[in-house]
Amino acid sequence: MKASRIAAAGAVAGVAVLAVSSPCFAHVSVQPEGEAAKGGYAVVGFKVPNERDNASTTKLEVTFPSDHPLSSVQPQPVEGWDIKITKSRLATPLEVHGKKIDEAVSKVTWTATGDGIEPGFFQKFPVSVGTLPEDTDQLVFKALQTYSNKEVVRWIEVPQEGREEPENPAPVLALTAPAEDGHGHGAADDDKASDDAEKASAETAAASDDDSGGTDTTARVLGVVGIAVGAAGVAYGVLAGRRRTA
Repeated sequence: MKASRIAAAGAVAGVAVLAVSSPCFAHVSVQPEGEAAKGGYAVVGFKVPNERDNASTTKLEVTFPSDHPLSSVQPQPVEGWDIKITKSRLATPLEVHGKKIDEAVSKVTWTATGDGIEPGFFQKFPVSVGTLPEDTDQLVFKALQTYSNKEVVRWIEVPQEGREEPENPAPVLALTAPAEDGHGHGAADDDKASDDAEKASAETAAASDDDSGGTDTTARVLGVVGIAVGAAGVAYGVLAGRRRTA
């Protein structure tokens, strides 16, 4: 009886491990390197796992959001992959640094020049993007993953808050609060730096005063010693003269 229970428990545990590690739980996703702050720039990576045991991933197509177009999209070269950038004209031009932009990147396509992403592996495709919008908390990038056997998986379903994750969720980039300034450093940092500089200056001045005080004290001591030695010499001379006279 005990042996049968142990065998049953082992079977359940084995099924659980297989379920957790099953490739169907992996999907194309997007994550920033650090944070993706509203109003700034970020480097994001599209992570593409291979979900098939008998085929390689040979193409990735990522559609960029048209409701929040990005004025700057620069993919990083990836060895073994060709990159194609597709631009589209905007219905409403963007104004960036005082210039109007009437077109933006609508799609980036990576095509393998070799074996692509083989079974059991994944690949990251980094892209520099900006300026990130300030009127939304996330950006949705719909993606198509093509395999060497011509199968296409459409990662285009937008996840909804409070609902279960869809079977083929689209990559979603979460945006964080805007940085306090363009370099990511706040006024508090500047104040701290100023306080540190003033403190260092005060310490230097105090050290200088201590050195001056020490020098003055040394001079006074030497002066007193000199006077004492001189007085002793005079007294000795007077006594020596009296002895000769006597």
